[in-house]
Amino acid sequence: MSEVPPTPTMKKARKRGLNRLSALRNFLVGLRRTFYVKAFGMDIHPTVQMSLSAKLDRTFPPGVHVGAYSYLAFESRILTHDRTRGLYLHTRIGKNCFIGGRSMILPGVEIGDGSVVGAGAVVTKSVPPGSVVAGNPARIIRSGIKVGPYGRFLDADATESALAEQGLA
Repeated sequence: MSEVPPTPTMKKARKRGLNRLSALRNFLVGLRRTFYVKAFGMDIHPTVQMSLSAKLDRTFPPGVHVGAYSYLAFESRILTHDRTRGLYLHTRIGKNCFIGGRSMILPGVEIGDGSVVGAGAVVTKSVPPGSVVAGNPARIIRSGIKVGPYGRFLDADATESALAEQGLA
């Protein structure tokens, strides 16, 4: 995959719906992240973005670790405990990762830097850096990928611009 640096001529998608309230959303996410760090002792980098519906395990909160510039999409779940087996383990999300909507990261799993977890994936084993995983149980479907902040593919700006030019975004 070739790198496509953003240029001033690239067109952005128009903000629609709730995206017009992104400043309010970012404020609420910042409050939530601060609350998780201060009240529960979770290790969440200040640059982490998350959906307001993402769920982080509060049974063993010191076990939650999320690296810089990672994104937790809607209804994703990060688990750190399994009461049936008496497990309380540290679950780590690396830097520049994207955790897809309704995915579940099980206790003790480590997601390597620059990895993407597909929507609805159930991650039962650790993921190497620079990988795309999907499915139940999650399997590596691509490795050696390069992503930017929040797990955004390097050619995403060019794709968005092309769609905006066609009036599709």
